[in-house]
Amino acid sequence: MTRKRILFVSENITLAQVVRLVTLASCLDPELYEVHFASSDFPDFIFDAHKWKRWPLWTVPAKKVFKSLESGGRLYGHGVLKRYVAADLEVIRQVKPDLIVGDLRWSLSVSAPVAGVRYASLINAYWSRFAKRKAFPLPDHPIVRWLGEDMAGRHFPKAIPFVFKFFAAPLNKLRKQHGLAPLGDLHDVLMAGDDVLFADTPTLAPATALAENQRYLGPVLWSPKHSPPQQWQKHSDHAKIYVTLGSSGKLSLVPAVIQALGAMPVEVLLATAGRWPTVDMPSSVCAVDFVNGDEASRYAHIVITNGGSSTGYQALAQGRPVIGIPSNFDQYLASQAIEATGAGLTIPARQLTATRLASAVEQCLTNPAFRTAANVLSAEMATFNSSASFQQYVADATG
Repeated sequence: MTRKRILFVSENITLAQVVRLVTLASCLDPELYEVHFASSDFPDFIFDAHKWKRWPLWTVPAKKVFKSLESGGRLYGHGVLKRYVAADLEVIRQVKPDLIVGDLRWSLSVSAPVAGVRYASLINAYWSRFAKRKAFPLPDHPIVRWLGEDMAGRHFPKAIPFVFKFFAAPLNKLRKQHGLAPLGDLHDVLMAGDDVLFADTPTLAPATALAENQRYLGPVLWSPKHSPPQQWQKHSDHAKIYVTLGSSGKLSLVPAVIQALGAMPVEVLLATAGRWPTVDMPSSVCAVDFVNGDEASRYAHIVITNGGSSTGYQALAQGRPVIGIPSNFDQYLASQAIEATGAGLTIPARQLTATRLASAVEQCLTNPAFRTAANVLSAEMATFNSSASFQQYVADATG
């Protein structure tokens, strides 16, 4: 029997995009599927010992993307997307896949249909137009500095429809040039694909409606194989706090986090993702470059994150409350969704102070409702097997 070829295509804005796809690719039976993986450079340990064929793929440097977002600019311009599509099509031409699976690679909504290949988009359901939310959160945008917190908060909801169309415009222009219908706004761009796979549970990221091509896989969790220090695994009379800002959290937040936790009767494990020196820390803070987030969360009482879903969902899977410190829009949406369940708190990055963080930690430690809500989510997450769901999806899509 000829093996089906599955091409995974990853963006390079955060580590989350590539590791989620690595996790899904890892669950496929190599006797049934020939896996190909296209991405820019990532540390080899992410791919472990997998024997997949890897294809180099041009992507915009993450620092440039974050700089654009911080200044209120587009994620991608027309020229960048045109280059993305050309790079996609070259890989597709060489691989000749039966199915493409992408994570935040917008250009696939052009290159996949142009190549005539079925395409599945991995995304979080809180980006859906039908996601349940009271309102969109106010991200760390220049408008806040220009207008002030209160006025920006009043005007931002009115600007959202225009902002979302503004972000989608370059892709829609490119689709038109390739004879494809426009997608609409940012919601539609992110939900584009023959199939849409949500890396959430319905409670974590509820939606009022699902299209026929959309399904919840459950959280797609990944951790590096770096066990926590032995001291972290031992019993302590002090609460344990696991902290990571991942690959996309603002490094300017680290001093306030260390100041707040260093002055509290807690033990801290700080994972820096290699972005912050691990020396000259308070005695109560153990800093490492990378750590297995599942294990670190298991020993923790609270997990502090950049607000994103990756570490937040790891913590919730272990029944641990989450304090999110988001700065970009995706992080705000994920942190808002977690807070809505009662399993965590959100402190906007622009509002972070050592005093405010210490207060949030104390609140999560002393109020059992946070742990109770986290345990409820942990139980729901345990009923989802994203690997099995993805295997079934791939079998159906390529059968």
